[in-house]
Amino acid sequence: MSESIQTIEVAATADVTASDADVLARTVTAVRGAGAVLRERFGDVVAYRTREELMSALAGNDDAALDILRPALTRLRPDAGWVEDELDGGALPAGEWWVVDPAEGNVNHLQALPEWAVTATLVRDNQPVLTAVHLPLTGETYTALAGAGAHLDGRPLRVSPTTDLGLGLVATSQARPDEDEKVVHRIGSSITAMLLDALVVRTSVPATLHLVNVAAGRLDAFWQYAGARADLLPGALLVTEAGGQISDAQGRPWTPRSETFLAAAPGVHAQAVTTLSR
Repeated sequence: MSESIQTIEVAATADVTASDADVLARTVTAVRGAGAVLRERFGDVVAYRTREELMSALAGNDDAALDILRPALTRLRPDAGWVEDELDGGALPAGEWWVVDPAEGNVNHLQALPEWAVTATLVRDNQPVLTAVHLPLTGETYTALAGAGAHLDGRPLRVSPTTDLGLGLVATSQARPDEDEKVVHRIGSSITAMLLDALVVRTSVPATLHLVNVAAGRLDAFWQYAGARADLLPGALLVTEAGGQISDAQGRPWTPRSETFLAAAPGVHAQAVTTLSR
């Protein structure tokens, strides 16, 4: 089976089994439960003076959410593997894996900023099968099931009809702290190129919240250099099932091994590739 998730959009609806739909429904319950725990922990800015204190605060949020997510998702798929490090990238071994970010945008949570979420994605032979992204502060839950579309609280999602990048709202994100200098320069150059070609460029973390906006038609494109499975796979499935296109920044099929990522409405995808390839 090809690792490229670009092929998801042609999956036949008949291939979506009732068990996958049931797993998705129960996954939604799990991410909402974890979100409720994180919402209770949200409020004042969490002070930290050292990297060690920061990492401890981040781990506290992760552990609180995982106390809900890990047992619930393990019961759903007892034989599925579990990705321990949310910053890991690359292909997974064959079989089923849970790719979970218990606090996507965790640093925003600590800073009392609203842009954070809980995500859980079931991956089968390197293809994302289902995903649930819950935004605890708004109560919104975004879901996608391969071959069955993308939804926001049960309402179908569709990407933007924009066909002119010059009228497009686009976004990018920093994949992780402490990027190497080469990646940092590529990010800067790409933002400059998009500032010249697109209408508005947004830059913030986390990636998943930009990608749900692409799936919902609020943004026209999102790109990122480097990246982890946990911050790209949920949104990649959502965008694909909402009718968008996924590739690397040069327009080639994207896989978890790719060094770049691009999700866009079909009408601006080729223009975005041209801009990012300069």
